Amino acid sequence: MADEILRERRGHVELLTINRPEARNAINRATAQALSDALDECETDDDVWVVVLTGAGDKAFSAGMDLKAFAAGEFPITEKGFGGLTKRNFPKPLIAAANGSALAGGFEMVLSCDMVVAASHALFGIPEATRGLVAGGGGLIRLPKRVPLAVAYEMALTGDPIDAERAYALGLVNRVVHGDEVLDVAIALAERIAKNAPLAVRASKDVMRRSRELSEDEGWLVNDETFAIIGRSADAMEGAVAFAEKREPNWKGK
Repeated sequence: MADEILRERRGHVELLTINRPEARNAINRATAQALSDALDECETDDDVWVVVLTGAGDKAFSAGMDLKAFAAGEFPITEKGFGGLTKRNFPKPLIAAANGSALAGGFEMVLSCDMVVAASHALFGIPEATRGLVAGGGGLIRLPKRVPLAVAYEMALTGDPIDAERAYALGLVNRVVHGDEVLDVAIALAERIAKNAPLAVRASKDVMRRSRELSEDEGWLVNDETFAIIGRSADAMEGAVAFAEKREPNWKGK
C-alpha cells in the first residue's frame, strides 16, 4: 500500500488515514487510487467489519482536491468517484473521524460516510463556487438530502463553511469532541458496532440506504426480503443460543 494511505487493524476495525498533512490531506491522483484500493480490500476482507477514515495531523481531514495537481492536469478521481470513495456503494459501516476541516471534496468524502465524529475546531463546506468550480463529488446531490434545502443552497452558493457545532445541530455529524479525542471516540464507536453480528449490521445499513428513496410499501418489500435472508443465517441462530446460554455471541459472519 502506498504511503498516501496508512492502514491499521484494530480487531475487526480497519483504520485508514489520509497521509498528506503537509498538503492538508488534499487528494491527488495517487491518494485517490490508494484509498480506492484500500477500500476495495476492506470490502472483500471478511475480518473487516467496520472502517474508520481520518486524516493525518490535526489541521484537516481533507482540503479536497489538490489544486496544484489539478492545475497540472491531474484528476483525483477513480471509477468509484472523488478520492476513490464518493460514488462507492460501500457495504460495511464507514465512519469519518474528522480530525480537522473537511472542505470541498473533503466534505464530499465525509458526506459519503455513514457516521461522523468531528473535532470541535473542524469546519465543513463546499467552497467550489469561489474557485469557479462546482462540487462535483456528490456534495450537490447528498447535502440537500441531509440538511434543509435553504441551508444547502446557502452553503453551496456562498461557499461559506459551517463549524462542527452547527454541523451537529443539522445532523451532519454524530459527535463533536476535543481534537485529541476524535480518533479514540471514532474507534470506540466502530468497536461498539463491531460487537454486533456483521451480517445483520450490513443488512441493516443496506435496508436503510435502499429504502430511503422508496415509498413505505416498496420499503417493506426490501425489509421483508432482507429479514428472510438474515433470519436463516448461522449468526441469527448463534444470537438466540448465546442469549439463552447467557454468554457473549461468537459471530462468524455467516
